[in-house]
Amino acid sequence: MRNQDSGGLANGESTRTLEYGLNLRAGFHIMRVHARFCRLTKASILIRLPDVEGKVALVTGGSRGIGRMIARGLVAAGAKVYIASRTGSEETARELSREGLCLPLQADLSQEAGLLAVAEALRSAEGALHVLVHSAGAHHVASLEDHSPQAWDELWSINVKAFFRLVQEFQPQLRQASRPGDPARVIALGSADGARVPQMDVYAYAASKAALHHLVTHLARRLARRGITVNAISPGAFPTDMLRPALEQWGEETVNKQVPMQRFGEPGDIEAAILYLVSRGGSYVTGAVLPVDGGLALV
Repeated sequence: MRNQDSGGLANGESTRTLEYGLNLRAGFHIMRVHARFCRLTKASILIRLPDVEGKVALVTGGSRGIGRMIARGLVAAGAKVYIASRTGSEETARELSREGLCLPLQADLSQEAGLLAVAEALRSAEGALHVLVHSAGAHHVASLEDHSPQAWDELWSINVKAFFRLVQEFQPQLRQASRPGDPARVIALGSADGARVPQMDVYAYAASKAALHHLVTHLARRLARRGITVNAISPGAFPTDMLRPALEQWGEETVNKQVPMQRFGEPGDIEAAILYLVSRGGSYVTGAVLPVDGGLALV
């Protein structure tokens, strides 16, 4: 017998339909609340992730700029984060430790002695390294005539060679951290200038970042069977010290207009990208150069 109050449905079917409707409305409400939350916090994504919490991460260049954004995202997600920088690591570690666990390592990674000191310090403190992020880097703007040999040596040493040497030094710790379905993660900070012909005179910088992108793919193929993924994040225009020469030369409005999405990058853009690569979502991703540039590399 059909129940007239249920629109022609039997009592059991009516109950299930009502429950479905209530669940659907509740789901829409949660989505609306989440959307409002994202609008309020779009500049920064701070979320604890079960598959990141408790992992050990090293972020070079983590005291400022995009490196600091990466370190903050990992700390907020629950990772134990070491930041290695030439200056400012202790102050940044204190600030980020308000949101989780962040420890400083002071070293100049452009020098072999500094790199070895970081490797030894971390090996002494941790048996496994789940996440290695190389965001330390140098930038140089000079005309073709004034682009010095010293600039080439400095940029390639920190932007390319240091990344390779860190991967070499931490092979045992990365392999120790790797688990079936949850590999260790190595991530390099590339650049949109490594994927396009830049408008500024950044010859050594752009060449070093293009080389870094290629090195990522080379290492990814080699290390996949060792349970280690290797990827790069390729950022565009973020308001950091490295963007200052462009802002001084052309102004904020002109630089902004060069980006197809018509805005500068925000901390939340980088935080979300790094959390994707180090969480379950990135466990089957290797050899990728992930553009986080608002389309800048297409210009």
